[in-house]
Amino acid sequence: MTTARERMVFLDGSRLIIEAMARAGVGAYIGYPITPVNWLFAGAKQRIPIALEAPDEITALQWSAGFSSTGVFPVTASAFPGFALMIESINMSFMMELPMVIILAQRLGPSTGSATTGGQGDLLLLRGCISGGYSLPVFCPSNLNDCWDMAAASVHTAVNLRTPVVLLTSKEMVMTNQNMDISGLKDVQPAERHLYEGNGAYKTYGVNGNLAPPFLPLGSDLHQVRLNSSTHDMEGITQKNSPEALGNTERLKNKIEQSIDDYTYFDHDRDEGAGTVILTYGISAEAAREAVGLLRARGEPVSLLVMKTLLPVPPRIYELLDAYEHIVVVEENIAGLLRELLYGNHRHDRIHGVNKIGHMITPQEIAEGVRQCRKPSSMT
Repeated sequence: MTTARERMVFLDGSRLIIEAMARAGVGAYIGYPITPVNWLFAGAKQRIPIALEAPDEITALQWSAGFSSTGVFPVTASAFPGFALMIESINMSFMMELPMVIILAQRLGPSTGSATTGGQGDLLLLRGCISGGYSLPVFCPSNLNDCWDMAAASVHTAVNLRTPVVLLTSKEMVMTNQNMDISGLKDVQPAERHLYEGNGAYKTYGVNGNLAPPFLPLGSDLHQVRLNSSTHDMEGITQKNSPEALGNTERLKNKIEQSIDDYTYFDHDRDEGAGTVILTYGISAEAAREAVGLLRARGEPVSLLVMKTLLPVPPRIYELLDAYEHIVVVEENIAGLLRELLYGNHRHDRIHGVNKIGHMITPQEIAEGVRQCRKPSSMT
């Protein structure tokens, strides 16, 4: 039974992502048909002003760069095989400071893996996809409400920082229908580019307070606009290693990292008596939430931390984790990618993992992992 204020619908995450992005001001969707992002393209054809099917993923990213350079905000989507083809063009767009969103729906790998089986295997790929170790902002929805909120956040962050942003999701999140009350969804405001309004000569990469340059589209009637993917000065002129050019390149790192508090998103369900926290993200979060309920019902205290901003790793996440004796990292891969991202390859007595491939992790498996970590000399 529902109340008069509830609006129950049966939908998947792809519809929420596209609708939120449409309201945030996305003007173009360029896609190539690959499982599991097919429904994103179907939704985009209904809600995005321009929806184009590219002949391949390299072209999809190049077209996205072209739209962005003219002031039309673009979105594209793929799975790992297509994203791998996009990496060179993502680096180009990062260097040219072209805002866009790439939706990456994870599935079981390596390589083409299984197109119809989910997974969480692409996190470290994203950590290293920009040459030089620069971070792309990466958001990850943990439920349907997050699909709405993180989609909007990804567009706004891309515009504010003039950078490509990745929305990392999964096959189950964008293809599985669920009941949802949409009456509580937040309003989404259009993202507005900070435009150059000066009278003097325009420097494409002349910065403002947040280290993101004001924007002018290619074809401006008043100013020359130079976009350059090579090392360049503030005017966009290629320079090899001048102080200005190198400082401009270093700024690309600083502009993203200095603003991390502005786009740090997480859920922290804290149990005051708990010395153990379950840490997770994405599709594994729902099972983790159920596991917390199972454990607490049995009188076993436990906290839950769900990361929604994955990259750069927010300092606030370490501050929260430092309060716990045991950290149980839950993710649908066998290598422990989030564990490695946060703590490296060194094995820690307080860091534990619940991992699996080919099937989603169950609440019971997570609860058992928590119990195992509390045993003396436990180390996984």
